[in-house]
Formats: sequence, C-alpha cells, structure tokens
Amino acid sequence: MPASLKIRRRAPLVAAALLTAAAPLALTAPAAHAAPAKPSPTPKPPAAMSKVGGDRLGTPGTQVDLAGGAPVLPKDLSARSWIVADAESGEVLAAHNAHWRLAPASTLKMLFADTLLPKWPASTRHKVAVSDLAGIGAGSSLVGVKEKETYTVHDLWLGVFLRSGNDAVHVLSAMNGGVTATVAEMNAHAKELQAEDTTVVTPDGYDAPHQLSSAYDLTLFARSGLQKKDFREYAATVRAKFPGETTKDKKGKVSREPFEIQNTNRLLSGDAGLNVYPGIAGVKNGNTTNAGATFTGVAERGGRVLLVTVMNPAKQEHDEVYKETARLFDWGFQAAGKARPVGQLVPPRGAAGSSAAPTVGPTSGPDKARPVAGAQTTGGGGGGGAGTALAIAGGVLVLLAGAAFLVNRRWPLPDLVRRRTRP
Repeated sequence: MPASLKIRRRAPLVAAALLTAAAPLALTAPAAHAAPAKPSPTPKPPAAMSKVGGDRLGTPGTQVDLAGGAPVLPKDLSARSWIVADAESGEVLAAHNAHWRLAPASTLKMLFADTLLPKWPASTRHKVAVSDLAGIGAGSSLVGVKEKETYTVHDLWLGVFLRSGNDAVHVLSAMNGGVTATVAEMNAHAKELQAEDTTVVTPDGYDAPHQLSSAYDLTLFARSGLQKKDFREYAATVRAKFPGETTKDKKGKVSREPFEIQNTNRLLSGDAGLNVYPGIAGVKNGNTTNAGATFTGVAERGGRVLLVTVMNPAKQEHDEVYKETARLFDWGFQAAGKARPVGQLVPPRGAAGSSAAPTVGPTSGPDKARPVAGAQTTGGGGGGGAGTALAIAGGVLVLLAGAAFLVNRRWPLPDLVRRRTRP
C-alpha cells in the first residue's frame, strides 16, 4: 500500500512545545558521545530456494544469459528481488533472487482480485455494515468506504486497484464470507497457480507474521489476473469517480457527490519527475514497513508483452521501485529475442500436464490477436465505469475498444477471450 496514502497521526501539541522549549538547552548541555551504532547487516537470500520454473531461478544472485548480442543489465539496480518475463511465452529473460520469500505489501491484492473477481457481477450492490470494516490495520491505505453506504462491486474494485483501499478489500472479503474464508481461498488459488512461495495471512497485503510471497509468484498472479477482462480494465484505469458520503442539506435534500480517485501506480499515472512509461497497462504497487516498496508491471512494445516485478529496492530515492522497473522494462524489450531464457513461468496445476501446443490466437485478418497497452481514464458519477481507454505507446494516444489487454498463456483455456472486442 503506497506510503503517501497512509493515515498520519498528528503528534500532540504539548510534545512539540516541549521539544521547542528544550532546544535552547541543547546548545549549552555537554555533548553525549554514544557508541556508534552497528549498521544493520544487509539481508541475504537463503542459499536454497524453490526451483519452480527452473533450477537457475532457485539460485541466489542474478541469473541472465546474454547470448546473441543481448545488452547488459542495468548496473544501478538495488532491489532485493526482481524478475523480467515474457507474458505470453512465459519465458523468464532475467531474474535476481526470484524465489526469495519476502513481504509482498499490496501487490498481494493481485491474488485477491484474481481469486474473487469472478464472484459477483460488477453491478451487484452492497450496503456496508460496521462489521465489514473491522480489523483494518492502522495506517492502511483507504479509498474512503463509509459504513451504512451502498456501493456497487464495480465501485469497490476501483477502490482496490486505484487506491489500494484496504477498506474496499475488507468489504469484498465480508461479502465473500469473511476474511478467514477469503484468505483460505487465496491460499488455495496460489497453490493452484503453483505459487509455492506464497503464504497469505491478510487479504490486503498488510504486514503480518509469516505473510510472504516472491517476485516469481507475484508475476504468476499478474499473468493469471490479466486473463480476465475486468482485471485488465481495472488495472489500466488511471482515474475514476468514487461515490462520496450521503449528505442532507437544510431543506432536507439528499445528495451523494462522487469524488475523483487516481491510480497510485506511478508508471501508469505519472509523478513529479517520473513520466508515464510508454506501453504500460498496470498492474499493482505496494508499500509497507516490512515489505518496503513492491511493484509488478506489464507493458507492451512492438507486439511483445513483458511482465516485471521488483521487490524492496535498497535505494531510498522517491519512486525508486518504478525507476528500477522502467530500467528493467527497457532492458527486456532490447534483450527480447536475444537473451536466452533462464527459466519459465509455470502454468496452473490443472493445466500442467497438458501437452497441447501454445494457443496464441489468430495472426492475421480482422480478428488478429493484438497486444495492447492501455492507460484508462473514467468519468461519470457514482463508481464511474470502465470508460474509454487510452493506450500510451511511444507517446501516441490510441483509442481502444474495451481497453482489453491481450495476454496469451501456454496452457489452453477454452473459455478465455483472447481477442479484443472490435469497434
């Protein structure tokens, strides 16, 4: 959950006054020479990690095979773990401690969405009970869900994807039978996806003992989620309207004005000193005390779709997780077709035994499968709508139909819609 969205408590005024009063005394008081604090040891990945997807992915350190004139990796990467993979073929182009089990922060919401999105139609309405909002961690990122107000499922998912709202996650979990049931389903779905590094304790990614995932697993969650049209659209939405609180004026007139929310994925929405990444189409960011900054992104360039996950950069510069992700995207697009893969994103367990050839959709004609990167804006009142998608590719805005981002899996899914809706 982004640090900029965390609830901040004001320090008591009396404490500030005491500090101010004490300041002059510090000028004349003798200096106290404390023993220099020992620097905290830099965490190291375990010597033995999971080898799901290939032996090299379980080996500590950077794994890359720069064959065929592939460019060298960026030299200024500080993340504890990262991975660059082809979203369609599943080939891992390069990785660094890919299976290191780390706190995931709100990137875990990708698994939450992939697990629960099929549960209800977007138009389903729910009146929030007081109990729905119980148990939200202190300092959580919130979208502004209010008790006793009614929201559509569409509204709530906008709150999850755009503002990383733990309040929206808890309401959807309540609709699903509660946090405990939701966590159990998420763990089961992670196992189905062969995400063996993942243990879910909270559905929103809030820090909790033993809640862990890995860059490899987070990439599996993104790849699975991107098969769902609504997941793609929510992940690519830049801004939307979210229902406000119901008010009544002096004349007794009841109104409920919406307010705008913006996606906190800075490669999608931009930030001071950080441009929108060309071809970006999601997916999810996070930030907590234990996890540091985490991010999984998907982008398209020249017909190739890449997934990049970055976990916990050591550098403390503003937007560092996005900067390192952008550098890895740049490298991946340059290295694609040149660097030999060092591993593979595995299919779900139910498809693991399939010997069917990869399904890549038609390659010509009016229904040609076309990867599209979408950065959406939505308008309107209430929860807004999926709205019009604007693809940002090479600086050119392209109007898309349905904002569908095409990602193909190696395993066959008969019910998967692999093509964009045509105008």
